Amino acid sequence: MSRRVFLHIGAPKTGTTYLQDRLARNASGLADHDVHFPTRSPFVRPTTFHFRAALDLLGQDWGGPPGHAEGHWDALMKRVRRRSGTVIISHEILAPARSDQVSQVMADLSGSEIHVVYSARDLGRSLPAAWQESIKQGRTWSFRRFLQRARGGQPWFYHALDVPSVLGTWGAGLPPERIHVVTVPPSREGSDGTHRGENPLWTRFCEAVQIDPAWAPLDSDRTNRSLGMAEIQLIRALNARLDKASRREPAYRALIDGMLAQRTLVTSSATPIRLPPADFDWAEEATERWIEYLEQSGVNVIGDLADLRPIPIPEGTPWLDPDRVPSRKRLLISLDALAAMTREAAARPDPSKQLAERARRGAKRLRNK
Repeated sequence: MSRRVFLHIGAPKTGTTYLQDRLARNASGLADHDVHFPTRSPFVRPTTFHFRAALDLLGQDWGGPPGHAEGHWDALMKRVRRRSGTVIISHEILAPARSDQVSQVMADLSGSEIHVVYSARDLGRSLPAAWQESIKQGRTWSFRRFLQRARGGQPWFYHALDVPSVLGTWGAGLPPERIHVVTVPPSREGSDGTHRGENPLWTRFCEAVQIDPAWAPLDSDRTNRSLGMAEIQLIRALNARLDKASRREPAYRALIDGMLAQRTLVTSSATPIRLPPADFDWAEEATERWIEYLEQSGVNVIGDLADLRPIPIPEGTPWLDPDRVPSRKRLLISLDALAAMTREAAARPDPSKQLAERARRGAKRLRNK
């Protein structure tokens, strides 16, 4: 049985949410072309299944109780082995996997033609986005502190973004033509967050996994959109008010990421977070190292390597420090968030009324016996 497996390993903040959701929405149609994005059951979205499988492989428990992901990697491997044709596995937390974890993946997929797909984005966009994502996941560090750690190569996010490090680990033992690097093009979003015309990232990704874009016509409206300075500082302040255990609760994560970060706090007038001018020389040096590595490695690059170069702030435009948001602006954003959470709480069913209704229905069933 002939099988090709494309391991889309990230990186984080490179449009992975969009790509995974589009694959999931078109899973049935893709299967008609012998392209499979496997899930555990019809009641579990492939994106959730792949996330839990990646957690299991890495020995992590993000966003859930201890052990909630156990068994998911083996379950995914069983479904992959049942398939012929093309199988796509995708999650961005796979990017910084250790060499022993990558060796396990390669052993589990032995007998398949294995490809690695890695999407890469310039540090001028990815580092501010990565800091925001860390705050949405419960961290409390300042942007300045995050960048200091990144320059030292320390945060998990930077390990996932460093092209030579990631591909050196995942590409060990694979011929370079089976390693595909997709550069993330400049954004083509409108003010409402929707794409204008076909998403070029999608067409590049399809070229990497060797499928026809027309096989997945259903577009995705899911994006992990960036917030402004005041908005992300509000979430950071909320995190600081809570203990670490509370910040790990799925209900808190859903409230912060689902309601506030993706709906209430997303506005077209938000002040974007940009890389400080003082960090551009370092970012450009890192980019030159990436580009030199890609040019010499012989891997398959899809897109323009110039997309990886950070774009400096236009001359004459002041850089605004996201760690120093005016208090009045923070107050207004806080009131917006409080109003949204109040509406959310008011709309939720009263637990006491739900209990009374269940008791009433139970009594009625007893009377009817």
